Order: sequence, then C-alpha cells, then structure tokens
Amino acid sequence: MKRLALCVALAAASFATVASAGGPHHVSAGQLGGAGEVILVAQIALLLLLGRGLGEVMQRIGQPAVVGQLLAGLMLGPSLLGWVWPAAHALIFPDSAQQKSLVTGISDVGILMLLLLTGMETDIKLVRRIGGSAVAIASTGVAIPFVCGFAIAFFLPATLLANAQSRLVAAIFLGTALSISSIKIVAMVVREMNFMRRNLGQIIVASAILEDTIGWIIISLALGLAAQSGFSLKSFAGTLVGTALFLALSYTVGRRAVFHLIRWVNDTFVSEFAVVTAILVVMCVMALITQAIGVNTVLGAFVAGVLVGQSPMRSQHVDEQLRGLITAFLMPVFFGVSGLSADLTVLKDPHMALLALMFVLVASFAKLGGAFLGGRIGGLSGKESLALGCAMNARGSTEVIVATIGLTMGVLTQTLYSMIVAMAVLTTMAMPPMLRWSLRRLPISDEERERLQREEIDAESFVGQFERLLITADDSSNGKLATRIAGFIAGHRGIPLTVLKTSASATRGVTDAAPLQEEALASAKAGHRVAATEQGEGRQEVADISARVESDLDSEIIMREAGKGYDLLFVGLARMRTENGKFAPRVDAATSGFSGPIALAFAGRDVEPSEGYRILVPVNGTKASRAGAEIAFALSPASETRITALYVAERSGGFGRTFRRRDAERAVLDDAAALAERYGHGRIKKAVHTDKAPEDAILAEAKAAGTNLIVIGADRRVGASLYLGQTVERILQRWSGTLVVIGV
Repeated sequence: MKRLALCVALAAASFATVASAGGPHHVSAGQLGGAGEVILVAQIALLLLLGRGLGEVMQRIGQPAVVGQLLAGLMLGPSLLGWVWPAAHALIFPDSAQQKSLVTGISDVGILMLLLLTGMETDIKLVRRIGGSAVAIASTGVAIPFVCGFAIAFFLPATLLANAQSRLVAAIFLGTALSISSIKIVAMVVREMNFMRRNLGQIIVASAILEDTIGWIIISLALGLAAQSGFSLKSFAGTLVGTALFLALSYTVGRRAVFHLIRWVNDTFVSEFAVVTAILVVMCVMALITQAIGVNTVLGAFVAGVLVGQSPMRSQHVDEQLRGLITAFLMPVFFGVSGLSADLTVLKDPHMALLALMFVLVASFAKLGGAFLGGRIGGLSGKESLALGCAMNARGSTEVIVATIGLTMGVLTQTLYSMIVAMAVLTTMAMPPMLRWSLRRLPISDEERERLQREEIDAESFVGQFERLLITADDSSNGKLATRIAGFIAGHRGIPLTVLKTSASATRGVTDAAPLQEEALASAKAGHRVAATEQGEGRQEVADISARVESDLDSEIIMREAGKGYDLLFVGLARMRTENGKFAPRVDAATSGFSGPIALAFAGRDVEPSEGYRILVPVNGTKASRAGAEIAFALSPASETRITALYVAERSGGFGRTFRRRDAERAVLDDAAALAERYGHGRIKKAVHTDKAPEDAILAEAKAAGTNLIVIGADRRVGASLYLGQTVERILQRWSGTLVVIGV
C-alpha cells in the first residue's frame, strides 16, 4: 500500500508540473487540444494505476476487483481527495463541462462494452436447463426488492429528486437498483468456491442471469419514460411493444444473422481482429436500434452480447481479445469515473447517513427474503434458499451502471446517486463472506456426485473442445465416410462444419460440392437426433454446414483455411495409402498445412453397415489413444453400435511386474468404459491381449469380434511426411476393412 500511495503521489506531482500552466480550475475550449489532452491522459493514468492497485488488493482479500476500482474513483473524487486537498482535486479533475465530457465519453463506451461482455457471459442454455426454479427465484427475487424500492421513492424528500414531477421514473430507478444483482460477482464467488458445477451453483448463476436480464429491460423502459419527460400510456405501450418485438426478433432471426455475419467475416477477411470489429459493429447497430424504439442503448448492447455468446463461431481467442480491452482499460476507467461522480461527504449529515443505512438494510433483507421465498417455491431446502439469498445480494457493477445512467439522464440527484453507490459497495463487499459461509454448510448428494464425475470426464474431453470442423474430401468412398463421421459429430454438438471438395484424381475435374454438403447435413441431423435423447443435450440447432470446390488441395490452401479457427481436420480422399502402408502424397499435402489433430478415413467394402458398427478401439492410456476412443464412442448411436476396447499388454515379467501390469490394464479399461458411458454406450466389451505385437493383437481381436470398423488414436511424428507410427503403418498394410485413424 505504501508503494501504491507513493506511485499515486508521484503521478499526481508529475501531472501538476506539466499542467500547471493551463491553470488549476478552468479549461477553455481552445485548450482542449493541448492542456485538455494532458489532463485527460493524466486522469486515465491515475484511474488505471489506482484502480488496478486497489483491485489487486481487493482480490487478495477475497473481494471483487470492481470494488477496488470503485474505491479508486471515490478516493480521487470529492469523497476523499476533493475533501482533504481541494486544490489538487481541482487541478487533476477541473470543474469544466468540456473537460468532463472527454473522460465521460470513454466511460459511456465502457458501459456498452461492459454490457456486451456481460451478455457474452450469459449462459442461456443454463437458464433453459434449470427451468422453473430459476424463474421462481428471479421472479420473487426481483419483485419484492423492486416493490420496496419503488415504495421508498414516494416517501423521499423532494430535495433528493432531480425532478419532483417525475417521481414515478425515480421510483422505477430506485426499485431496479434495489432488485438487480451482479452476475459477474455472483459467478466469480460461485466459481471460486468450486460450486459452479454443483446443482445449487448452477441455480444461483441461472437466477442471477434472469434477474440481470429482467433488470435491464426494466431500466431501459424507465429510461424511455425519462426521455419523454412524463408518463404517457400511449408512449409507454409503444415502447413496451417495441421492446418485445426487438427481443423476439433478436433471439430468432437476429441469432442466425449474427452467426452468419461472424462466420462470413472470419472466412473472408485477412486483416487482424476482423471478427472483433464485426462484434463491435453489431453492438453499435443494436444499441442504436433500441435507442430508436424508445429504450436505452444498454439493452441493445446486452442483447448483442447474448447473441454473440450463443454463436457457434464464438471462439476462445475472440473472447480473450475483447475481455483484455474491457478489463484492462474500460472497466477501471468506467468504475473510476463512477466513483468520481459520487460524493460520500453528504453522509456527514446524520439524516443522510441514516437514510443510506436504511437503503442498505431494506435492499439486503428484501433481496434475501425474495430469493429465499423463490428458492422454497422452486423446491430448494432451507439451507439452499439461504445460500441463494446471500448470493443474490451483490449489486456490484450492475447497480453502479444503473445509477450512472440515472445520474446522466437527470433522474437521480448527486446525493441519491452517492447513496446508491455506497449501497453497491457495501452489499458487494458483504456478499462474498456470507456466500462462502452458507455454501460450506451444504452437503453433496449421490446423484450430484455422479453428475460431477461425468463432468470431470467432459472437462478432459477431446471432442468436447471442438468449436469448428474442417473436411477435405472427394466423391470416393473414403470421402463419403469422412463426411458422414464429421457430420454426425458436428450435428451431435451443433458446431459449424466446412467441406472442401476436390477431384478424386488429377485428371478429372470437380464441379459441385452440393452432394457432400447434403451427405454431411444428413449425418448432422442424425447426430442431432441422438443428442436430443440425452439429458440436457440436443437443444442446439443442427450444425451449420458450408461447402465449396477446390480444383486440388495443397498445403497452402489447407494452411490458409486452417487459420480461420478449425479444431479437427477430416481427410477422405481416393487412394490414401500405398501398398507398403505409407500415406499417399495427397494425404501429405492435405495434412502438412494443418497443425491440429487430424482424422483419416479409410472405407472398406461396407461404409455404413445395415446392422450397425462393430467397433474395435485400442487403448493404452496415452492422450492419443484416448482421443481415438472418444471419436469411436461419438461417431454413431449407442443403440446401433457394439464396441470393444482392447488393451495390448507388455510382455510378461516378474511376479510384481505382473500385478503392476494388471493394475494398468484395469485403470485404462475402466477409463474407457467411463468415457463410453458418457456418450451413451452403457456397456462395452473389454479385451486384453498379451505377448503379441500390437498390430497382431488388434487384427486378431478384430477377427474374433467380427469388427467392421477400427478406430486408432496415434501421435503425429515429426518428419517431412506424415507418419503415425509403426503400428498404424502395419495395420494399413494388412487391414482391408473400414478404418479411422486419429492423429494428435
């Protein structure tokens, strides 16, 4: 803290030296090109420095970083610096409307970006899965505090209202401020407690998402009323209908439009961060639409974030790019400016301090009571409902945004705004220890333990990390097999798929990619139907599949396409192997440009047997063999598939070595069985072969089990050409049936 204070003092002193020539109190319009810019840079530097420092301190003591950023603004504003050193405050933050507009403009952009990020982190699928409990909790958790805040507003003295004639709008704002929860802070504490995957943790987060969404709709309508300078039933009805239409169109037509836009930009533009630009344009357009229909831009930014977050084309690196800009720059500036706008010196007045305390108590007990009641209605126990009430009491960043908008729109006075900010800080700081205390008292049920074990498998999943798949194929049987497998997996998870079709030979041209696209789409629909039978799955749409023709494929074409964000390359081309078991040059050309995992499809006589697949998958505990096993379990319906997991043991040794070998066999086969069960294959056959070469054991078991498909996972070896090991090479020489090789 001493170092932090020293840094702040040095920064302020340096600024004072540079800017003193411009005068401490006033900055004219002409000065904004010179001293005004210096002042702006100094303000941002101080807000970033102090906000980051205090945010770090808060996180180290178990508090959200946003509390530190708010405290930074309070310390630099009239609440502290302006109180103990007015001259320094006037120098750094001059009382000039033109100067204030500079940093306020950045802060306003920060509001939109924060809501975009909040929307992107809003898990609509989670809300759907939780269902009735979350709706009951959100309904009572919003209604009871809202009614309390709404009622309080009608008893406030007129001096606390910006306009005594618009008490209704102020009441809506105050009711929303008391009823809203901060999804970011709720999710942070739940995640920190390792409760994000627990049943109650998911209910808490889903309820906070619903409350956030309801709150932004209410506040947008309130802003529409404020802009109309009075209540008009006709105008309010028009705003309400416009909002409903906007939400309905956004979550139907808009969702697909955003997905296709992001995909088109990702696949077409070669410049850096083009997808980020597209997302920001979507945010601005939707914000302008909501402003045009009579509600505030914040609703458009929030909904834009939800649509982007639901897009199958949303990738982790895009999230990181946006989150880095927002959390490193815009958040400290926005919350710092919010703190600057508050003046806690008003609490020196005992009446104001008592009123602020009443706000905190009413807000806390109303939220706790509303969430507790909703939890009991939703079927939760008393302890679970208490934990839920503790979680919902954090207002945090959401309430500060609401209050800032109200102050900017002239709905709230400076005094009332300061009280709301104080309430946000106190309730946010009280929530983490209360929630930690309540969550530690909750036992775990057997059903929940089993679900968590399944999700631990999912966390290490190879298939579960896929966001986009790429196929390079032709009209050969190998191409059709690769397309069917990829389509089924894509449809099961609702992820986009791209087909690059090429000719089956160097002499014959290729004119139409539609047949392979239709093949992939049919398989995707089958995969979607299978997912629909599994609990909590199948609600996503059928995978989006695009296809195009390439006259021939080489490493440059694949490398250029791979840069668009694919996770797995399927290859299905004619004559993929030579007689000695090596890969043909076309396979080398197709795979050398792709650095990620590959899946090579070799079709036998019966590509899709009528009686279903009888799959053999060798497992040995390596990452590559586990990836192969996952593909085997995921590529067809469990009801139509019989699977054998084969472990090839090392040659016999001493007595102790035999026992260690058996422990290894059991562990690897049990892991394969658990993985198979996660994909709906309740029972699989386990086989162990000893004292045989791996290829001999695989082919012997394939013959004994009547296998019509072998799936092998292997490590890609470094070299001038594709090489997946001696076992794969020998299997390619000797096996004439259907084979899928996964290279990791």
